[in-house]
Amino acid sequence: MTQQEYLKQIDDVIANGKYKADWASLAPHAVPAWYMRDKLGIFIHWGVYSVPAFGNEWYPRGMYAKGTPEFEHHRATYGDQKQFGYKDFIPMFKAEKFDAAKWVELFKKAGVRYCMPVAEHHDGFAMYETDFNRWKAPAMGPCRDVIGELKAECEKQGLTFCASTHRAEHYFFMNMGRTIDSDVNDEAYADFYGPAVYCKEFGEEDLGGYTADIRARGASEEWLTDWLVRTCELIDRYQPSVLYFDWWIQNNTFKPYLKKLAAYYYNRAEEWGKQVTINYKHEAFPPTVAVFDVERGALTGISPLYWQTDTAIGKYSWGYRKDNAYKSARQIVCDLVDIVSKNGNLLINIGPKPDGTITDEETQVLLSMGEWLSVNGDGIYGTTHWKVFGEGSVNAEEGFFKDGDEKKFTTEDFRFTYKNGFLYVFQMRPSDKAIIKTLCHKKHNDILIEEITLLGSDEMIEFTRNDEALTINLKNLPDTQLPLCYKLKLG
Repeated sequence: MTQQEYLKQIDDVIANGKYKADWASLAPHAVPAWYMRDKLGIFIHWGVYSVPAFGNEWYPRGMYAKGTPEFEHHRATYGDQKQFGYKDFIPMFKAEKFDAAKWVELFKKAGVRYCMPVAEHHDGFAMYETDFNRWKAPAMGPCRDVIGELKAECEKQGLTFCASTHRAEHYFFMNMGRTIDSDVNDEAYADFYGPAVYCKEFGEEDLGGYTADIRARGASEEWLTDWLVRTCELIDRYQPSVLYFDWWIQNNTFKPYLKKLAAYYYNRAEEWGKQVTINYKHEAFPPTVAVFDVERGALTGISPLYWQTDTAIGKYSWGYRKDNAYKSARQIVCDLVDIVSKNGNLLINIGPKPDGTITDEETQVLLSMGEWLSVNGDGIYGTTHWKVFGEGSVNAEEGFFKDGDEKKFTTEDFRFTYKNGFLYVFQMRPSDKAIIKTLCHKKHNDILIEEITLLGSDEMIEFTRNDEALTINLKNLPDTQLPLCYKLKLG
């Protein structure tokens, strides 16, 4: 199908569908019930950038920017950027050990319920089959439809398949290659690196090249049309249950195209009989049209609208990096509990190696998380927020990129979730005694607690309750540093 034929199809689907390309029509679209039930997804950043495995997944940009560690590393390791450019990593991205079945099996053991591979990152290399990009995994590098294989395996093993596209940023992503003598300026590769928009007024010293000036200027109509068609093709080929966008789509030039995109996607989902949603950052969509996402961060309280955090096990990079540092299972589990108590989901990321294997460190975190969820998942899956999210002095710092250090939860920090007449109380640091002031008679005398159990234990829990606190005493403290979950049967 040509671009013009696809544009006509987009218009026809919207004209004949329930959802129109305006916010008033899109705003009533509901967050999927399965999404609010399942709570935990896996994010996968895997692509050509895993080959150099240096810095982070922005290596293809940094390698062309003078003065950066990536630039110097590239020159020292691979040579001049004109002779060895980013495209030359593609044959090295072989994915010879990639096994979608083993990946999904691991995700299931981790307690993950939905799977979100990045179908295309800022670098412009598609990990999926497409008619609009010859630079794609089915044709070069792995010579496999990675996204198609993951989708098939997710459906086989019972995970909900989703997809992410970061192509919007590619408009300018490779533009530092314009500032040096590099293969970015070779017209033979314009369809891969381009348009790599660069102007002096964007700031030659600004590695970002995407700050206020470029945000205000925005993308060209040609680019936006191409972006819309490619994204709709991804929707049609793979029918993802969530479509995740990274930043820059919040630029005002995208707004008319976002309306069309959302209307097309939601109408297509109606045809498929599927519940779907979109993940977005910043102010790309109005509230209720899609689900707001906080990158490497959280909220400080319960959100009235459903939301999501995306973060990574790796501290320094979303993609594979040889010397990455990794978060502990305890940090990930505590983040999950905190986010769910505030009416949100967690999308946890891994960055596989170029051969298609998942690092030992990430594997161990996933397995530990799954072991905890096998015991405590009743307090996570299918729950909703309670009257308050928690108790204690430790809380998240609101905003993006705030998740570097593990929160120093104590035995006095608790988080609450609710489901079907049961209140779940997570003690964020295990102790043989839990003193929960929020549940004292004085504050909640109208709440009757009939019984308390500790998930994963057969012990008959002893507790007292007065005007000061609900106090729980354990005879047998589990041997764990991960949160304990008490299940309170309400009368």
